[in-house]
Amino acid sequence: MLGSAPWFPYVLLGVGFFFTLYLGFPQLRYFGHAIKILQGKYDKPGDPGDTSHFQALSTALSGTVGTGNIGGVGLAIFLGGPAALFWMWVTAFLGMTTKFVEVTLSHKYRIKAADGYYAGGPMFYMERRLNMKWLAILFAIATVISSFGTGSLPQVNNIAQAMHDTFGLNKALTGGVLAVLLGMVIIGGITRIAKVTSTIVPVMAVLYIIGALAVIIYNYQNIVPSFLAVFRDAFNGSAAVGGFLGASFAYAFNRGVNRGLFSNEAGQGSAPIAHASARADEPVSEGMVSLLEPFIDTIIICTLTGLVILSSGVWTEKHMNRFERADMIAVAGTYTDENKEHVQDLFHFLSNGESKVEAFSGSVVVADGRALNEGEFTLINARSIAEDVEYRVADDSFSGVLTVIDGRFVNENVEIWGNSLVHSVALTNVAFQRGFFGEYGSLIVTLGILLFAFSTAIAWSYYGDRSMIYLFGPKAVMPYRLVYVLAFFWAAIEDTTIIWNLSAVAIVIMTLPNLFGITILAREMKDTVKDYWKDPSHK
Repeated sequence: MLGSAPWFPYVLLGVGFFFTLYLGFPQLRYFGHAIKILQGKYDKPGDPGDTSHFQALSTALSGTVGTGNIGGVGLAIFLGGPAALFWMWVTAFLGMTTKFVEVTLSHKYRIKAADGYYAGGPMFYMERRLNMKWLAILFAIATVISSFGTGSLPQVNNIAQAMHDTFGLNKALTGGVLAVLLGMVIIGGITRIAKVTSTIVPVMAVLYIIGALAVIIYNYQNIVPSFLAVFRDAFNGSAAVGGFLGASFAYAFNRGVNRGLFSNEAGQGSAPIAHASARADEPVSEGMVSLLEPFIDTIIICTLTGLVILSSGVWTEKHMNRFERADMIAVAGTYTDENKEHVQDLFHFLSNGESKVEAFSGSVVVADGRALNEGEFTLINARSIAEDVEYRVADDSFSGVLTVIDGRFVNENVEIWGNSLVHSVALTNVAFQRGFFGEYGSLIVTLGILLFAFSTAIAWSYYGDRSMIYLFGPKAVMPYRLVYVLAFFWAAIEDTTIIWNLSAVAIVIMTLPNLFGITILAREMKDTVKDYWKDPSHK
């Protein structure tokens, strides 16, 4: 998969690092000025555009602040340990500069579309400045695909699952209601989208921050040790602790950078589409506003999620859950996580390294939900040794014989439950229950998923909308919106794994051409910033 290619994080960080040095750390030097622009201190009457700086920022943030801030951080820590959070910070810090560059250049070459609204994004500077229309078309197609794979289908799938698990609501009902609401918002175009997102984003951020602080303060004695673990493990990986089997430096680095990108989308080229609508006669001013995005999205919100998980200690604990087939494998022999040699062998096995561990093939004899030949194999779930394993069919204990081939259970109708590590949203959900709100903390996660995911779907509909205009003109917008809403409903009740995988490729197809384009225009970017500061009114 392109998104998990070992060279991809280096390309992403390399471009951000280059521009950070080349432009003299703009994420530090221009941070205060960006806040003043956001407050409207440099606004002029008659500035061209459709939305305010705050509305454009809110729309872009609604596209980036999503389930990745809740589940993505949980997945990164589950795979890479505390060190993954450090590399998310690095990605965000360098990403602030990347975002500044891509938004400035895209805003500079935006156009007023035939529908009367401004349209911008990397495809416009690729065509109008680089004269690479083929690259612009490739980017626009990838954006349309990503609008479904990132913005629509997985988001409502997560919402429907969360609402079903928490309140027992029918998935089709959840999908139907939200699809109607989504249609009412996006049919109104950017002005309505901006009004809705500028309301949702602050509300959801405040609620989530309150819920996170309720856990962090409750576990205040673990705050300093959590930060120490993040920095201690950053360059040598995370040691095995509790049920966690450890993570190498390479794994923590890759997972942290990968989840950092999917969280703040710096370099991906999506946010410039939203910022192109902002009322501004200076592209640099909107670029400065955009550098606040990775700071808010990753350095604030993702850090809070990470501290909730680390300070509560749930990331090393095993929890009762239903095992997903993709997370589960049976290995031959008996292993325990109290044996250091076993832990080392299992870590190398799960990391595709050299190991004595072999996948189990054979039969598992089960009586009243329990395996009678447990000594012949060890069940690994979510990169941890499973305990108290029970085999069920339709909530009843299973009895019979199960077939295992190369570590994988063949019998699809049998559910396997037990204690193991959990990850993604499930991990964050457990962590939020370890604070002042107790079990009610999970409601904050559910509400957060609802608001975060729904607002992401709204923002990405606009990215797809503008890309369709670029590809086919205004006549393609309404059919696209209709399909977008219908697909949103469909995904509430169907498995979207294929779309997730397709989107992972599409995101890279968006990111690489955009990074290539802005790097070519590095000198122009520097000159554009110099021209901005020549105006005395900007100082």
